[in-house]
Amino acid sequence: MNKRNIIFGIIAVFIFIILISSAFVVNETEQVIITRLGKPVREPIVTPGIHFKLPLVEEATFFDKRFLEWDGDANQVPTRDKRFIWVDTYARWRISEPLLFFQRVRDERGAQARLDDILDGETRNAVAKHELVELVRSTNRKPLVLVDTALADEDQDLESVFPTVKYGREKITREILEAASPRTKDLGIELLDFRFKRINYVEEVQRKIYERMISERKRIAEKYRSEGQGEASQILGSKERELKKIQSEAYRTAEEIKGKADAQATSIYAQAYNRNSDTRDFYRFLKTLETYKTTFSDKDWLILSTDSEFYRFLKRSSGK
Repeated sequence: MNKRNIIFGIIAVFIFIILISSAFVVNETEQVIITRLGKPVREPIVTPGIHFKLPLVEEATFFDKRFLEWDGDANQVPTRDKRFIWVDTYARWRISEPLLFFQRVRDERGAQARLDDILDGETRNAVAKHELVELVRSTNRKPLVLVDTALADEDQDLESVFPTVKYGREKITREILEAASPRTKDLGIELLDFRFKRINYVEEVQRKIYERMISERKRIAEKYRSEGQGEASQILGSKERELKKIQSEAYRTAEEIKGKADAQATSIYAQAYNRNSDTRDFYRFLKTLETYKTTFSDKDWLILSTDSEFYRFLKRSSGK
């Protein structure tokens, strides 16, 4: 009886082990390929739940049903207008046909390697067919601040600052996606999206671009300085012209006042001179003294004739 129980127990354990090794669980995010000696033997299992396989003979290979990430390496690529740039890209994909995926690339590591070849190659082809402005812009919208700056510079053509975009970044990424999708479909992979993560100049070109930007800004600054100096010179000229006008008007007015005063003084002198002989003599005497004072000093020598007016008053003063 004990031997029979032991045998039944061993058989039960063996059956349990077989059941455990043959059963597997598929969740909502997985899909499974059943292989026998490395070759697929059934249709892919895509429904979640408990499933079974032959123990020890068949093997379940699990694949992810969710969206997967591809992150490309930054590559140096020339554009159509011979600009060398670094292009960094990324994409999203999923396993659409697990059986074909298993037969062509085996696993996700193999898929990543094939995607590197396909997407990097299509990216190079697309970048080489377009100019740089098409890769960095998606629309022909003009930034208002830069438009004002360009318009302020009369020598700068707006079209040269903002060339018209025919394709744009968005259409180029769609072009790469459409070109790569048929090739990835043969691998059981569906490409969902493709984008440029970053586009940048190579170091040597960056330096030249920065130097050109600096020289351009210096040119604009110099233009503003020259315009400011022109305005300042115009203001200073206007100020000097107004000052000269005010001074000339003041001088003319002063001369008119002085002329009127001199005329009035002359009239008063004439009236005083013509009043009587004593007054005339006194006036002549005062004017002669003024003339002495302004004409010579105590260090001057005079040679006068005897009938001179100067000598007449000097002779009287000396008692001769």
